[in-house]
Amino acid sequence: MHVLIAVDSFKGSLSSQMVGQAITEGIKRIIPDVSTKIIPMADGGEGTIEAIVSAGNGRIIKTAATSPLGEPIESVIGILGDGTAVLEMAAASGLPLVPVEKRNPLITSTWGTGELIKKALDLGATNIVIGIGGSATNDGGAGMAQALGIRLLDEEGKELPPGGGALGKLSKIDMSKVDTRLSSAKITVMCDVDNPLCGPKGASAVYGPQKGATPEMVEVLDRNLAHLASVIHKQLCHDVLNIPGAGAAGGLGAGLIAFTGAQLKTGVETILDTLGFDEMVENADIVITGEGRIDGQSLFGKVPMGVAKRAKKKGKPTIAIVGSIGPGSESLYEHGLDSIVTIVNGPISLEAAMSQAYALTVDSAERAFRLIKLGSAS
Repeated sequence: MHVLIAVDSFKGSLSSQMVGQAITEGIKRIIPDVSTKIIPMADGGEGTIEAIVSAGNGRIIKTAATSPLGEPIESVIGILGDGTAVLEMAAASGLPLVPVEKRNPLITSTWGTGELIKKALDLGATNIVIGIGGSATNDGGAGMAQALGIRLLDEEGKELPPGGGALGKLSKIDMSKVDTRLSSAKITVMCDVDNPLCGPKGASAVYGPQKGATPEMVEVLDRNLAHLASVIHKQLCHDVLNIPGAGAAGGLGAGLIAFTGAQLKTGVETILDTLGFDEMVENADIVITGEGRIDGQSLFGKVPMGVAKRAKKKGKPTIAIVGSIGPGSESLYEHGLDSIVTIVNGPISLEAAMSQAYALTVDSAERAFRLIKLGSAS
């Protein structure tokens, strides 16, 4: 029997690799000669590089970058065996890089994310995958664009300073010095939100406050992003204002589309494509997926549903092993998932479940495969 294991992390307790190892250990208690393959999964935010590189026989390279506040930091990018570069904008422009007392999206910049893209191009990558979760910025990708040679000028021809607070003064986008290697690069953005750029559900209103924006700042940032979209539309002929996902990462989604020609896709679909999941699943007898908590929201861009849908197309049975089961999870049975098994084996506190997560996952995999073995013997 060959089992393909494609699970998300149990956040706060187990990495996706550790969940896969625990599941393998539980299966082997029942079927000692089982063959398993673990595909660590992530959602496009922190941990995406590690998960994809681990599954794709790649390597992690350290590189210098610039923090959201303009300070030098050490960052990383991943390079897969086929030369694909995997980036996390959070590794250069992420919220944890800015102390709470210094969080101010009027001045934080995505310049460091542009540096990571440039480094990937320096390494010869023509296929670049970027996760854009967890940003500290609200500049519409302006800093990223500037780091790649695009000049954003005010009415006097001066370069705009960093941050979303300066975008209202944008008058001209000068593409004459853009890094020409972008034209031959395919850039795919892992984006698991559908927020538009502006408005009540836009980047500034929904995510600005967690980045340090006051209500007054939100109004300025939203107005400035709308102005940026207007200039982009007039000068670059890209209408980014209402594209679902354009508001991700403080408008970086819109900036990547307009300035680099990127395509937005859900994180799980991008990861499955990047790792060649469809080819891997051909040889599987059973597919195991999972996440920390599964519920009705798991239908929308989460790992278990993405895995189950693809496995179903290949006629492979799929089981989800999860930390907990929430309301609406039964709806997933209509979309390719065959069974859900929780690691919880009785009344237990959340703290205890998290601290014992590895052992509980091993036991849950054993229970699941006892039933599978029983069914195959009948």
